[in-house]
Amino acid sequence: MTQPIQIPLQSLPSLKQIDNPTQLGAISKLAALNHIPRSLVKLLNRCPFSCCYPVSAELAGSDVHISVGKALIFLFFCHFAVGPKLFQYVLKVLVQSVQLLYTLLRIDQPSYILLQNPPGLPSIAVAWVAGLWWGSKLIIDWHNYGYTIMSLSHGRNHPLVLIAKWYEKLFGRLSDYNLCVTDAMKKDLWVNFKIKAVTLYDKPASYFKETPLDLQHNLYMKLAKDYEPFKPRTELSAHRSAFTERDGKSGNVLKTKGRPALLISSTSWTEDEDFSVLLRALEDYERFIEEGAKLPALVCVITGKGPLKDYYNGLIQKLHFKHIQICTPWLEAEDYPLLLGSADLGVCLHKSSSGLDLPMKVVDMFGCCLPVCAIHFECLHELVKHNENGLIFRDSKELAEQLKMLFLDFPSLEGKLHSFRENLRASRQLRWDQSWEQTVLPLLGNKE
Repeated sequence: MTQPIQIPLQSLPSLKQIDNPTQLGAISKLAALNHIPRSLVKLLNRCPFSCCYPVSAELAGSDVHISVGKALIFLFFCHFAVGPKLFQYVLKVLVQSVQLLYTLLRIDQPSYILLQNPPGLPSIAVAWVAGLWWGSKLIIDWHNYGYTIMSLSHGRNHPLVLIAKWYEKLFGRLSDYNLCVTDAMKKDLWVNFKIKAVTLYDKPASYFKETPLDLQHNLYMKLAKDYEPFKPRTELSAHRSAFTERDGKSGNVLKTKGRPALLISSTSWTEDEDFSVLLRALEDYERFIEEGAKLPALVCVITGKGPLKDYYNGLIQKLHFKHIQICTPWLEAEDYPLLLGSADLGVCLHKSSSGLDLPMKVVDMFGCCLPVCAIHFECLHELVKHNENGLIFRDSKELAEQLKMLFLDFPSLEGKLHSFRENLRASRQLRWDQSWEQTVLPLLGNKE
């Protein structure tokens, strides 16, 4: 019986070139993306593996053997939290440390422990301790800094933020290998932390691609059951959505005449994304139409869950548009890439807390050949090439002017919007597995 492996983090790649893949161990920051176990199952010839976090019922119900490891859980701390908030935070970190260490020491001896940061507190220190116990090498995948994310809520000079920065700097240096998501972060890690890293850009999974028209129609009809913007503007029909219709005789799907443009943005509704920028731009877009600009009606879909969703939904309800409809659905996992592959334009409002990471949502949009308007921050140019695969804006006024320019005479196949999409199609960008194999596996192989 082949021994189980421990499922890796969000950016885990193909492992088919490792001589003994069953010896790989890892910590996952969360099991939000079910394509990780799917990739492992495919590449490791259905090798059994265990996972620190639950995976989808769909995957668990397949013919793949999945053992879900259960960490020690102290539920009473969640229900009976007492004392000052600082005390509660310290207690939470201690409990998480025990949980994580307990789980790591129960797995089969790994050759590598692969950790995505953030969150690095307490996982970096615990992974280092587990690595000492097992004689394993620690790999940290730096997607951002935890302390800069904490600073969004507490301020950069808060004691907890300063402690978190010291912690990441100290324990980050104890790793054997380091990966990072931008060249800017690679430079910052060396200058400020004296950590040498290899840049591994995030790449889309293979299922992020343009959606065929027939699947678009099926998706629109499904969403129309729950969301008004997807319903046809005229008579209700079992064969028509706001964007597509199926010919009753031939069965072919066509895009409806005078259809609205579909704009999509995804978010975790947190402080690092200010959606009032988009809402103000939409107000200007509405005004452009009222003033006679030849612009299409607009359906704006903002997907995701998070703490600020109710706040922004309150702002949206106060808007009274005639030509714009906004909805904020929570999509099923399989529907999200289909919707990206069906949209006309993506909008990204992610502002990196450190200015050194790149938005994964744009990576996925580009995988679907979807042009993007993205708000400016320091290293965004490493992903979004202004006037090549999208546009970069700095405020709501600039975004509104970009929407006006891109959607003028929509859905014409002439103009910037179409040329951006053609550039994305022609770029033939690497996918997740290919990027890992070309960048990281040679690094590990050369140092083994």
